[in-house]
Amino acid sequence: MPLPNYYQDPNLLRLNTTPHHAYFIPFKSGQTPCQLKRENSDYFTLLNGNWNFNFYESVHRLPDDFLTEPLQHQIPVPSNWQTQGFDGHQYTNINYPIPFDPPYVPHENPCGVYQREIELEPKSNKRYLLNFEGVDSCLFVYLNEQFVGYGQISHSTNEFDITDFLKNGKNSLVVVVLKWCDGSYLEDQDKFRMSGIFRDVYILEREQNYLQDFFIQYQLNEELSKATLTVETIFSDKPEEVRFQLFDPEGYLVFEQTSGHFCKEICNLHLWNAEDPKLYSLRLSYQSEVIEQKIGFRKIEVKDGVLLFNHKPIKFKGVNRHDSDPKTGYAISQTQALTDLRLMKEHNINAIRTAHYPNAPWFTELCDQLGFYVIAESDIESHGSSAVYIESPENSIFLNVQNPNKQEEIRQQAVDNFCYFARDPIFTQAILDRTYANIERDKNRTSVVIWSLGNESGFGENFEQAACWVKQRDPSRLTHYEGSIYQHSAYQNDLSNLDLYSEMYPSTERLDEYFADAHNTKPFILCEYTHAMGNSCGDAEDYFQSFQQYAGSCGGFVWEWSDHAPYLPNSEKFGYGGDFGETPHDGNFCMDGLVSQDRIPHSNLLELKNVNRPARATLKEGKIWLKNYLDFTNLADYLTVHYTFSENGETTQQGQLLVNCEPNQTACLALELPEPNGKLQLLTLDYYLNESSELLAKNHHLGFDQIILEENRVEPTRKEPEQAVIFVENFANQWQIQNGNYRYTFDKLKGIFSYIEKNGVAIIEQPLDFNIWRAPTDNDRLIRELWQNAGYHQCYTRAYHTELSQDETGVTIVAKCGIVATSKSRILNLDVIYHILPTGELEIKMKAERPTHLPFLPRFGLRLFLNKSNNQLDYFGYGEHESYIDKHHLAKLGLYKTTAQANHTDYLKPQENGSHFNTHYVQLQGLTVTADKPFSFNFSAYTQEELTVKTHSYDLQQSPYSVLCVDYKMSGIGSNSCGPNLKDKYRLNEGNFEWQLKLRF
Repeated sequence: MPLPNYYQDPNLLRLNTTPHHAYFIPFKSGQTPCQLKRENSDYFTLLNGNWNFNFYESVHRLPDDFLTEPLQHQIPVPSNWQTQGFDGHQYTNINYPIPFDPPYVPHENPCGVYQREIELEPKSNKRYLLNFEGVDSCLFVYLNEQFVGYGQISHSTNEFDITDFLKNGKNSLVVVVLKWCDGSYLEDQDKFRMSGIFRDVYILEREQNYLQDFFIQYQLNEELSKATLTVETIFSDKPEEVRFQLFDPEGYLVFEQTSGHFCKEICNLHLWNAEDPKLYSLRLSYQSEVIEQKIGFRKIEVKDGVLLFNHKPIKFKGVNRHDSDPKTGYAISQTQALTDLRLMKEHNINAIRTAHYPNAPWFTELCDQLGFYVIAESDIESHGSSAVYIESPENSIFLNVQNPNKQEEIRQQAVDNFCYFARDPIFTQAILDRTYANIERDKNRTSVVIWSLGNESGFGENFEQAACWVKQRDPSRLTHYEGSIYQHSAYQNDLSNLDLYSEMYPSTERLDEYFADAHNTKPFILCEYTHAMGNSCGDAEDYFQSFQQYAGSCGGFVWEWSDHAPYLPNSEKFGYGGDFGETPHDGNFCMDGLVSQDRIPHSNLLELKNVNRPARATLKEGKIWLKNYLDFTNLADYLTVHYTFSENGETTQQGQLLVNCEPNQTACLALELPEPNGKLQLLTLDYYLNESSELLAKNHHLGFDQIILEENRVEPTRKEPEQAVIFVENFANQWQIQNGNYRYTFDKLKGIFSYIEKNGVAIIEQPLDFNIWRAPTDNDRLIRELWQNAGYHQCYTRAYHTELSQDETGVTIVAKCGIVATSKSRILNLDVIYHILPTGELEIKMKAERPTHLPFLPRFGLRLFLNKSNNQLDYFGYGEHESYIDKHHLAKLGLYKTTAQANHTDYLKPQENGSHFNTHYVQLQGLTVTADKPFSFNFSAYTQEELTVKTHSYDLQQSPYSVLCVDYKMSGIGSNSCGPNLKDKYRLNEGNFEWQLKLRF
């Protein structure tokens, strides 16, 4: 093999690279950096574009003459080679895609050789630095057939001084990239595994003695009105004087000074925060170079267990974000990133955790400018170590799992495995180096307010050293690491250098427990919560309430921002884990975003947006009170309130208000409320942005409140039906009931109506049966097994006794029924009374008794299969988006129209969708459904059986009928795909319940 074995040597992390340093681009004196893109710098040569390329299945197949061998292919740089048809996509979450054999990687280690010509006339008085901003997993660099250096850390810059390797004219640059290296054991993030040069490549022309690094720091006075600003500079050879100029956010020169070490007091500060990201510009000039860095003055600290930002407690309304795209993979342009940031702003997100590595180096620059709080995370995750086989003494773990002591022993062994790299001294330097890379690159970024040591890698001495170094290097920011909650059996954790207590996916009850313990003095941050997989985020409002309840709770970061689903080869269809023939894989667990892979917002994001709305209204003592949930902005300066009064869905009055309300304060709205009149009276408050911002247009809708002033039922309008004489025919297993133009056929064996017709045309195309199953959501992935063990997915209705009577009020059928499943005990006992009125209406009253030892029900209701032509539906309920008992804050109560197809909410992995909570009535052509209490309903072109068995949305086959499910109750959605169990209050878990509804034909 022609390559040295650096890639399996944890003691050799980088060779001939420059030290980790702050990210910046030098410009030529006379250029104005703040007005130029880096591509316009005279000292910046971008090497992106099509490079020559060869792919080898193994590095051991790399030929000896790889530096001169003609390359057969071309590949765009930046890109991942899997997106270009080389190798294959692989998605795995926890499990390593290679044997756990650190620091060794498989011999079958795929390898890519990149080559391009560089036309350059190097100047003798300059240095030339070759930069790779992101290469997965490691790279060997050669220039003009000479070895330049080696580097790893996929999501960090590797910079090489190539001055002595350059020649006038054409230069041949060859880069060899390996899929795996010893660093891959520390890059086991939950994502599709992709390889190659996926970020920008460029050459910087620098002075002989160039400014290598600088660190901007400041100390604020207690009033936050003044700052003592210092700038530490490091040159490549010897110190030099620098001309420092500071410009205020309006562009006016604040001061100018030339010195070797800068220190200056700045007065009358404009502070930076995510709501008002005011930035100063610091310009550093020396010799022929000028470098500009934006600065925001802000302070983040912890006092008395509360996280304070500029002396005010704030809540992070955050998300976790990967660099990902279905077409370009890890290669993300600023345009793509701005799409993400714009969507985040549009949906009231103020914070980002870079998951689980540094994003592109310009990303935090955008966050500075556009106003986001950032947790910047090191490129460290070794989650796969927890999946290593656990030996258990004496009995197999499979034989003894019921023993509590054995369970604890097994759990501790898993934790000890989890801490493998956190404690292994062989990997100490690697973890420290990745920490240095993260902090040094982004240390001058205002938006970065918390350093994170990494993700899901256990805890031990290596992370303690990393945390200690971070606090010494940059005490102005907070440190975070969720893995510190794991305790190795042979080690006592030192958490003194961590400022926050962090957990993933705790329940709201866990927050109650934490804050009830006086020994817990650190702010609680949820670095991941409300797992947004499929139809999810049913607990967003509950978490919001918990965050507000405790001053020490500083909010959380939803997992995660975007679904991950690359295009299938030679297809416009998307695929998830397993669709690319890979093994191991973790299926659709990568489909867990608030937006789809192509950035279409899911209903989860709409729910989160309104949960995080900037203002909230409440009705108290006959008045409407509005609370400002912004941290630094008066509501009058930010939004306009549009108010609408309605009765039974009809608007009666509307108008607009500006509300003078300081941050985190409450103001009374000058609104006169109507007198009760027996109708459903609603007040809807919509919040619109006053002025445009860099990402949001003027009048952007920020959220809404809807307050029920008087709660009454809304009935549909209808003509009074004609009455007819009812005739009954009795057969062995059925009754046929003729009522004018209507004919009902009742199945005595099942206790349900098998046919209902009008003028010989079917109203229901299948029997009118009871329904408890729903196509499992991703959040049902754990409870689903219990549901199926109880037979819920294959149950049917049977009757034990039926009897019919007739009087002047119509025909009454009493049925004692059960819902049963093969091999299982009875699921439900039902006492049902059907009443057919002379008008043709059908009233159904039922009492249900559920064995409480069985799992809670997915739903309970009736399912109607309607003629496909009957596809226009009106309803009064929560719409227009899907809504559930625990996920309806995205929806408004009102009158809506839909169709079976339009009501379907598409998820790449099909599941329950499109339900509507708190519905007063449903009306189709020739059919109206009402009930004694608000109900849920679903109208779909697909059956729940089809949604259950199909694995991809593009494989779904429409039912020949329009399917209407009318539910007494639909259990909630929650976030249990990777989170707490669904709360009891959202489950259909009653032992007994009653329901009555009316079908008007």
